[in-house]
Amino acid sequence: MKKWKNKEHDNIQFKPNPELKLMDQVREVLRYHHYAYRTEQSYCQWILRYIRFYGTSTHPKDLSANDVERFLSDLVLRQSVIQ
Repeated sequence: MKKWKNKEHDNIQFKPNPELKLMDQVREVLRYHHYAYRTEQSYCQWILRYIRFYGTSTHPKDLSANDVERFLSDLVLRQSVIQ
C-alpha cells in the first residue's frame, strides 16, 4: 500500500522554540514527528546520560564526534552496555 505524502509538509523545516531548554526542545521535535511516548522517553534518557557523562556544564552542541565516540566506548567498556 502506497503512503501519500504532503509535499508542502515535507518542505517545511520544523524548528523548536529556541527559548525552551534543550530537553524541552527535544521533546517538541519528537512530538512534532509523532514518535511514540516510550521512544521519546528512551531518547531523552540517552541524551541525559550523554550530558551527565560530560558534566552538566557542557552543552551537547559544543561537543564533537570524538566526544560521542568516547561516550560510546565508555558505555561498552565500563558500563557493560552491549554493542
